[in-house]
This record gives sequence, C-alpha cells and structure tokens, in this order.
Amino acid sequence: MTVLTIQDLTIRMAGRPLMEGASLQVDTGRKIGLVGRNGAGKSTLIKAILGDIQPDGGEIRIAQRARMGHVAQETPAGETALLDIVLEADTERAALLAELDSHPEPVRAGEIHERLLAIQADAAPARAATILAGLGFDAEAQQRPSSEFSGGWRMRVSLARALFLEPDLLLLDEPTNHLDLEAAMWLEGWIQRFSGAAIIISHDRGLLERCVDSIAHLDRQKITLYPGNFDNFVRVRTERAAQVVAQNARIAAQRAHMQAFVDRFRAKATKARQAQSRLKALERLPALESVIEDVATRFQFPQPGQLPPPILTVSRGRAGYGNHVVLRDLDIRIDQEDRIALLGANGNGKSTLAKVLAGRLNPLSGEVHRDRRMRVGYFAQHQEDDLDLEGTPLSHMMDALPKATAGQCRSQLARFGLDSERAETPVKGLSGGEKARLLMALTTRDAPHMLILDEPTNHLDIDAREALVKALADYEGAVVLISHDPHLVELVADRLWLVAGGKVTPFDGDLDDYRAQLGGRTAAAARREEKKDDRKQGRVAGVEARAAHAPLRARLKGIEVTLAKLNDEAKVIETALADPRLYERNKTDLIARATARRAAIAKEVERLELEWLEITEKLEAA
Repeated sequence: MTVLTIQDLTIRMAGRPLMEGASLQVDTGRKIGLVGRNGAGKSTLIKAILGDIQPDGGEIRIAQRARMGHVAQETPAGETALLDIVLEADTERAALLAELDSHPEPVRAGEIHERLLAIQADAAPARAATILAGLGFDAEAQQRPSSEFSGGWRMRVSLARALFLEPDLLLLDEPTNHLDLEAAMWLEGWIQRFSGAAIIISHDRGLLERCVDSIAHLDRQKITLYPGNFDNFVRVRTERAAQVVAQNARIAAQRAHMQAFVDRFRAKATKARQAQSRLKALERLPALESVIEDVATRFQFPQPGQLPPPILTVSRGRAGYGNHVVLRDLDIRIDQEDRIALLGANGNGKSTLAKVLAGRLNPLSGEVHRDRRMRVGYFAQHQEDDLDLEGTPLSHMMDALPKATAGQCRSQLARFGLDSERAETPVKGLSGGEKARLLMALTTRDAPHMLILDEPTNHLDIDAREALVKALADYEGAVVLISHDPHLVELVADRLWLVAGGKVTPFDGDLDDYRAQLGGRTAAAARREEKKDDRKQGRVAGVEARAAHAPLRARLKGIEVTLAKLNDEAKVIETALADPRLYERNKTDLIARATARRAAIAKEVERLELEWLEITEKLEAA
C-alpha cells in the first residue's frame, strides 16, 4: 500500500526553484532518509507534505485515513503534566473519553467502550510513559507541568507526542538535535521497531545507517531514491560520479577531434562534405553531464607542543554548585594522547565534569593538578548565545587574539571553512553550522593541548561531521567528548567514562555494550573478556600509531617551512631578473648565477612537493 505519493512537485521560494518536477513514492513500512545539501529544500518538502505551504505545481497525495505524525515546533508551556500532554496527542481517544464523561445513552456508551477497546486506550498511559522514559523523563518528571522545563526538553515532549501516535506516516526533521546519547540510542531502537512509514531528515550518519532502508537525495531540484542505507548511498553516488567523469572525458575527446577536422577542412572543397558530416555528428553528441560536487569540507586544528604525562589529575574530588554536590570521589588522570567520551543521561553531571576539567569550575574539595603550560580549548553547546550578532567572525577572532594580525585571524577562520566572504559576514547572517564553525575556530585559536567538546555537532551537516572526525584524528592533543552522535563517539573515542549516580567510572565496553545495558541486557562474560583484551590492544595501537606518525608530521611541517622560504627567494630572483637596469650594466655573471639559482630552486621545489604529497598520502592512508 502506498501511503504518500509526490508527483511532479514544483516549489519556489522567493522566486528560486527548490524543486522542479520532483517525484517520490512512500509505501507502508518503508523508512526513508531524506538528504541533501543545506538549502536544498528538505524541511520545505516536509512542510509541503504537512500542508503548511502550497506547492507551485504538481501534487501530493496522502492515502485515505492515513495518520501523519510530526514534531511540532513548540510544546505548550502550561500547567498540564507531561504525561497528559502526550496522551492528548491521540485526539480520538481524548474525544471518546470526554464523551464518555458526559454520560451518553447506553447504546452510545457501549459503542464508545468498543472503540476504546479496539484502539487499546487502556494501554495508552503505559505506552506514553515508556516513550517519555526513553526520551529521558523519569516517573516524577512525567507528572510535572511542561512550564518547568526548558525549550529543549519541551521539544522532546513534542517528539514523544509524534511517536505515541504510531502514525501511518512519521515525518521527522533532525529528531536527535535535542537528545543526549542515551535518548538518541533509544530513538534508534524505536524507529527500527516502528511498523509504519517514515521520512527522516538527519545529519546523524549512524541513524541513517541503522534505521532507514532507502535514501532520498534532494539534489538539483529533483528527488532520486537509492535503496539501502547511507553507506550504500555514498558508495553508489561515488561510483556514478566516476562513471560520469569518464563518460564526459570520452565525449569531450570525440568532440574535440571532430571539431579539429571541421576547423581544418571546412574551407576546402574536397573535404567540405566530410566537414558537414562531422558537424552533424557533433550536434548528435550528448551534452556533457556536469558533476556538481560541493566544495570539500575541511577542519584543521592547530597542533600543540608535547607535554609530559599526565597533563591533568584530579584526586578525591567533589564537584557541584554551592551546597549541591553533583559528582563525588573523582579520581581522574588525563594524558595528552587520551581520547575520552563521556556517557550518561543529561542531568547526571557530564557538563559539570567538563567545566572542572576546563578550569571553568573549581571543585568543592579535592586536589587538581594540571601542567602549568597546558592550554585548554572548551567548546560549550550554549556558547552561541554569547556571540555578538552584529559582529563578524573576523572581529570576534581579532578580539580573541589581540596580538595577531588580521591575516593570522583570517587563517584561523579558514581552518574551519570560513572563507573571506564569511569572515566579513555579521554573525546574525550566518547559518547554525557556520556559527558552530566560528565557535570551533575560537575554541582552538591558541593550539590547546586538550580539547573539551560538549555537543560539537549541533548544527553541523554530515560532511562537516566527517571533517570533524578527520581533524580530531590528526589532532595531537587530548580530547574529552560529550556527544549525542554515536558515529562520532565510535570513531573518535578509545576510552569511555560513565557519569552516573554522582560518580565517574571507566565503562568497560563499547557502545554496543552500552546499548545493551540501556536495554536491560548484558553481554556474556566471556565475550566481555575477549572484547576487553581487543580494546586494550586497540588503545595501545592507537597511541603507538600517533607516536609513529609524529616524525612524518614533523617532516611535513619542515617541508612547508622550506617551501615557503624557497618561494620567497624565487620571487626575489624573478623581480631582480625582470629589472631592465640589470641588463644595461652588462652583469653577465650575475645574471647567469641568478638564472642558475632560479632553476635549482624550481627543481628543489618540485622534489619537496613530491615528498609532501607522498607523506600526505601515507598519513591519510594511516
């Protein structure tokens, strides 16, 4: 059965076409990940399906009696308890219960009871409570009014309402944005068990790999459906792009050959007929298909110098606010090669621990020792609120680096994809992802020895998240990570710490074990022991690999310095040789030496560039 049909859809915004003749069919039970570059129109398409905007052409058909579920932008901040807000989402159940309270005729009362039984109304409170618990609300919180919760937590309630409906078609736009890792994992499991159809917009690669069976790619105003998950989509797109490039090369060569013949023999009577034949053949050649690829997203962290271990220790620590103790018995050691991810539900103290490690919060008791030369970069998820909306990225960076030149500030911004145009754009005109890049540039401006990242992927698209993973792999400092993105945690962290029950303890397992623990399951003891040995070997191998690659990185930096000096010297020689006065003075020997030196520099630059490429390839392969 088809739940949703989109046919020849055209949508324009401010005169700019977002979709032209786009089509998509969604069948019952199919889960589709909707992807596309920022601004392609993904959220606009969801609004069109919901009827919030009218398309300029084509049609959108929803199956009769099909129920749609989506996350409302706002949840009422009134005095209604969270559990009741979720239950009210089922308007039929609420209407039937209200009618029953009005004491209808016996016959009608019997019909109402039959319908309530059919829709399993008696099980609804337990089902709503389970969903709220999965999204981080305990039994006590479920009875509290929504006005007591922040906007982010109320967005979770809106998500709970959409899930509670168990609709025929579920529409989700970045559903993990306001979730912690635990709630995101729970949501993945719920979507996997969901029997209805779903369209999911997400920058969470893990969710797109584990929870969807198709990818709808919105690109160049069209929708192309790819079977399989996100990994399969990337593979197929890469293969197709390679085929298009090869085909374009063949057509271009054929076209150039024919055009050369036409240009050569068009005016010769003996060849005129053949030339005309070539012209007709040129017209029949297919147009070159352009391969439009986004500019590669790159992040680059400034590299710190090496410090002796440990760079930070906490002994017998207690942390909290005033008389309220959040964490106790803290016993922590961090070395510069550590990559640590903090697990634990929101409210258990992960951000409190991050502030202690960053030096932003003094412990209530205990001892903290940190290397006096250590610099810490702290990325907080709510730092965006502290940005000056009227200022530019360049003005922010110049304020943060008062002794740096404008060029040096621009270079730091460029490390995170903020080009010269974006550097001069007021912050209020930047996208959420661009603001996150600015904050990352500010966080790392002085080459910190330890990076503390609290939800760094909020507002970052898939490409930017992958760029962050690669940059952290190259970074030579310690990393402490708090993230709701399992894909990021799995690729970056080699140690997991569980923050729960007021304590911080090493988690002896990986994210699969943690998922199992959250679901009330435990892995077999033998399997745990095997994985423990593998993880220890993996951590040792990771440390050894970073140490082994240090000489290559050092050589790479040395080559870059040498190349800069050689290029400067070459420019001086070029300027001298271009001066006519040099030749008027008949300085033959000087000209010969300068020319020879210029040739030697060119040869040395070529050799160094080749070595630079070889080293870069080795590091990328590693």
